[in-house]
Amino acid sequence: MGASGAGIRPAEYARRRRQLMRMAGDDAIVVVPAAPERVRSHDTLYPYRQDSDFLYLCGFGEPDAVLVLVPGRAHGEVLLFCRERDPEREAWDGPRLGPDAAVARLGVDDAFPFEDLDEILPGLLEGRARVYYHLGRDTEFDLKLIGWVNRIRTHGRRRDGGSHEFLELGHLLHEFRLFKSRDEVRLLRRAAEISAEAHLAAMRAARTAQREYEIEAALQYVFRRRGAVAAYPPIVGAGANACVMHHVANDGPVRPGDLVLVDAGAEVAGYAADITRTFPASGRFTRPQAALYALVLAAQRAALAEVRPGRPWNAVHEAAVRTVTEGLLRLGLLQGGLEENLGSAAYRRFYPHKTGHWLGLDVHDVGDYRIDGEFRELEPGMVFTVEPGLYVAPDDRSVAPRWRGIGIRIEDDVLVIGDGCEVLTDAVPREIEAIEAAMAG
Repeated sequence: MGASGAGIRPAEYARRRRQLMRMAGDDAIVVVPAAPERVRSHDTLYPYRQDSDFLYLCGFGEPDAVLVLVPGRAHGEVLLFCRERDPEREAWDGPRLGPDAAVARLGVDDAFPFEDLDEILPGLLEGRARVYYHLGRDTEFDLKLIGWVNRIRTHGRRRDGGSHEFLELGHLLHEFRLFKSRDEVRLLRRAAEISAEAHLAAMRAARTAQREYEIEAALQYVFRRRGAVAAYPPIVGAGANACVMHHVANDGPVRPGDLVLVDAGAEVAGYAADITRTFPASGRFTRPQAALYALVLAAQRAALAEVRPGRPWNAVHEAAVRTVTEGLLRLGLLQGGLEENLGSAAYRRFYPHKTGHWLGLDVHDVGDYRIDGEFRELEPGMVFTVEPGLYVAPDDRSVAPRWRGIGIRIEDDVLVIGDGCEVLTDAVPREIEAIEAAMAG
C-alpha cells in the first residue's frame, strides 16, 4: 500500500478525520500509531501490513509513524510523525515519503520526523482531558504514551496536575468503519473479482493436483498477477482436512474421491474479500457429497433471503441453522424433532461456527453485532459474509460411514442495499452442475 492508499480519495480521508474529531470533542486528542514491523526470523521481517485504523484515517502505508488528531488546535489539527528521507536506507528498503512530502500527499496539516515524537507529543497531550487510543494493541507504544502522560502530570502547567482519561478509540471509530463508502465498495468489488478468478483457477488446478499446496499456488498466482495479496493465509483442505476449520498447513494429499474446501480471498488496497467454495477433486460429486452439499447450499439460500435492511443480524444465522437442522434430520445424521434439536443446538456437532462476520479493511472487520444487548438491524452500506457449513469428523461412529470425513462450506460476501443485498462474489459458481461444468472447462 502506497502513500495514497491506492484507491481512496484524499477528500474521503479528510472527511473521516473530521467526523472522528467532531465525535471526540475539543478537549480530546486522538493518537493512532502505525503497526510495528514484526520479526519472522533473526533479521527477516514478515511482509508489512499497516494497522487498519491508521490506514482508514490517512492511507499511509509505512511503519514508524503516528497520526495525531488534536481537535480545535489553532496551528493544525492533523499531525503526522513519519520517517525522514534516508538515501542509504532507501537503497536497501525502498523509498520513503518523508515529512516534507507528507503534507501535500496526505492532506495533513503538518508532519514531523518520527524521531521528534518524544519531544513534541507531550506538548500536544498537555491541556487535553481525554486520550483516545488503542491500549493493549502495541505494548511498546503503550509504555511510551503512559510515560509522556506521567511526565505531564509531574511537570505540567495544568492546575489539575494534568489528569488524562484514556478512552478506547474503537468505540468511536469502528462504527464509522462498519458502513462502507462508494470508494470502499469499489475496492471490495475489485477484491471480489480477483478472488473469483483465483477460485476458478483453484478448481481447475485440483483436477491434476497431488498436494493441497499446488491448489494454493494457483490461488496465489492469480492474486499476485492481478496486483493483490492474500487477505489471510488461504485454507486448502482436501478430504478429512476440510473438517478442520483453520487448516492452513495446506500440505496434505489430494485424492480423486476427495472434496476440496478452499477458503481464500484477495486484499486490494487493504480491503479484503473472503470466499469459500467446496468442490470434488475428480470434477464430479459422489451421491453422499452431493446430498450434504445441497443442504449447505439450501442453508445459504435461506440465509441470503434474510439479508435486507431492517432484518436483525441474527436472522441470517437462524435461517441457516433451521435449514441445516431440517436437512440433518432428513438425512439421518440427527434424531428427534426439529424444535427439540434447535433448542438443544444439536446441529453444532456438524455446524460449530456462525454464519457470517463483518468484512472490510479487516477480514473479520470491526463493528458491533449488538446494540444495548439486542442484535442490531441490517442497514445499507454494511458488508459481511454468509457462510454456512457442515463438517462430519472422519472418526464419528455415530453416523453412517458414507458421511464421515466430509467437510463443506460455501461463503460469499454481501453488500446490504436499499431493497436487499448484492452478492459481491457471485462470479464463483455455487450450484453443483455449475461447479462440475467449471471444472470440466
